[in-house]
Amino acid sequence: MTIATTSALLETALRYAELGYPVFPCAPGTKTPLTEHGFHDATTDADQIEAWWAQHPSANIGVATQGLAVIDIDGTGNPWLAGDHDRMFDLAAAPMAITPRGGSHRVFRQPAGKNWRCTEGRLAAKVDTRADGGYIVAPPSVVEGGKAYRWAPGLELDDSPENLPEPPPWLAAELDRLATSSPTLAHVAAGSAGANQIPSGQRNATLARLAGTMRRVGMSRGEISAALLQVNRDRCAPPMSPAEVERIAASVARYEPDHVAVALAENHWDQMYAEQPADEESPVNADPGPIPEQLLGVPGFVDGVMAYTLETAPYPERTLAFCGALALQALLAGRKVRDEADNRTNLYILGLANSGAGKDHPRKVNQRILLEAGLAECLGNSFASGEGIEDRLFVNPASLFQVDEVDGLLLKVNQARDARHEQIVNILLQMYSSATSVYVMRAKAGKERAVIDQPCLCIFGTAIPKHFYESISPRMMTNGFLARMLILESQRRGQGREAMVTPVPTPIIEAARWWADFQPSAKAGNLSNWHPVPKLIEQTAEAAGELRVCREQADQEYSRAELRNDSVAMAIWARAYEKARRLALIYACSANHLDPQITTDAARWACAFVEHQTRRMLFMAGCHASESDFDAKRKRMLDVLIKWRDQHGDRGMPFWMINRKLPWTTREHEEVRDTLIAQRLIELQVNHTGGRPATVYRLAPSGAGSPEERAS
Repeated sequence: MTIATTSALLETALRYAELGYPVFPCAPGTKTPLTEHGFHDATTDADQIEAWWAQHPSANIGVATQGLAVIDIDGTGNPWLAGDHDRMFDLAAAPMAITPRGGSHRVFRQPAGKNWRCTEGRLAAKVDTRADGGYIVAPPSVVEGGKAYRWAPGLELDDSPENLPEPPPWLAAELDRLATSSPTLAHVAAGSAGANQIPSGQRNATLARLAGTMRRVGMSRGEISAALLQVNRDRCAPPMSPAEVERIAASVARYEPDHVAVALAENHWDQMYAEQPADEESPVNADPGPIPEQLLGVPGFVDGVMAYTLETAPYPERTLAFCGALALQALLAGRKVRDEADNRTNLYILGLANSGAGKDHPRKVNQRILLEAGLAECLGNSFASGEGIEDRLFVNPASLFQVDEVDGLLLKVNQARDARHEQIVNILLQMYSSATSVYVMRAKAGKERAVIDQPCLCIFGTAIPKHFYESISPRMMTNGFLARMLILESQRRGQGREAMVTPVPTPIIEAARWWADFQPSAKAGNLSNWHPVPKLIEQTAEAAGELRVCREQADQEYSRAELRNDSVAMAIWARAYEKARRLALIYACSANHLDPQITTDAARWACAFVEHQTRRMLFMAGCHASESDFDAKRKRMLDVLIKWRDQHGDRGMPFWMINRKLPWTTREHEEVRDTLIAQRLIELQVNHTGGRPATVYRLAPSGAGSPEERAS
């Protein structure tokens, strides 16, 4: 056992600084920075270093890894590179520190022009990297229990950073790859799947640390939230409530990546959580944020169509491209495949984007592909009437309707101005549920009722977000139509460019034609077209386990909603598992149309996608769907204040500006204001500085639950 003396720690810190390595103090026995800004305060200034260690004589030594590439191999007997003697020899060219748990730090110089950053377990299992935006604890620092970091004999750090060896070419290529790719939810889940269960008393801290790791490598709040929800489901015993997991994600994601280490070291999450009053209910429908980008992709056909759509679009928009490609694959596999639970591929997808964002381009791409595949007759472009939908499906039982301004239809149904629109929604509901049986058409004079066998109606709708959310109501959420939809919101419009006219890639056309020609029925002939027997797509045992967990979680959420008497949440969660099954089936068809199989990746993606989409739908519905005119006014005022806060921070919004945006009567303003104050969603302040008093409104502090969350 090696015990470092306080003088040895200071002397070594000064020696590192003299060689050119910026250092800073960490709390004795830990890796926790003692300075205000953590590794950002690292310096080579001898006076500052002496002052730090004079105040904290036993402080461990932190070394900032800016410009370095440190390979952090965890634990003894790590299987990485086992048996690959050439690559193990390459690593031996760098200085090597032995960590207290038997692992090692291999210290390389980062080549000029690189921008490598820290990663967690992405190079290999239990193999991390420390580069720009990170730090390591260096010998002779001591951890709790007296075990110390030490340099391996003959591999001490005794030269300046510019004289360190660069990583060998194979390692540099891997670090380049990690620098240009984002950690995925599948990676996070895979990295934690085999880990030990997290006991109840350690759940909060463990998830907070994991969130910090993800934030340090640049993951967004939505990505962190989705990953934590999956880890919570897989490893926490028992699982925490989703709202509490969302709170952890939100509290960590509010920091910039380079500041997360300090936030966690100072226990900011616990401080923020402690601000919540004990009797305050956690938000039921917390915001998971926009859908993580890594969920907007499916290997094979869907990714290929997306890439072509983005390449040729005047305003490329990934979410809309994904919606179009997913709807196209759903149509192509319609009435041709099923899973073991007899789920089919018919989907109702709605992409939300503002005017001018390029909503029409993915539709045009789908039209072109279907035309070249000989399937143009499968396209529809409007819901003129319920009879028209029936007639189209009678002729082409697998059809794709690409419809703009879906909000117009919903608004008319919501306002109950025309029974014709109510009939359209009822027919769409019946079509969705008839995919495994038959749909009985309307009666016609002098004719027997006709039927449509196993209809596959797919919808790719688009709408402007503001118009869509204003068109929905709790009634629309509970009648089952929106519960059956996948609703995705696009991000801000990207930079425009000249549209490209290029041929559709041959693999896309070949796959579409393959699906057009594919006849799964054992018997040939016209009967197989009228009454097909879809091919069974089998699932692996691991995929079945993932889907089972998905079903159990959806059932739990439904039960919670039932206890709250929340009919909207009940309707949405009731369809979550079914949507996950359908998406896993479509994933399999896209990944390998010649031999599809529902794999673990397919199931994990589908479950993560549906969980995020369901929570986002519930959050947005809570913010926008109104039960009455008064409820609509309440939410409009909150929306105005939220946008003001996003632009002006905590500065109050003058009443005259609110009145200009919301030209209501004085009584209406007072009623809405008093209700929001009573709900602790907003605060009112009267300023008397100069002139006459000025009234300002501001959102309530986040400690009481954000208005976005509690408004629902």
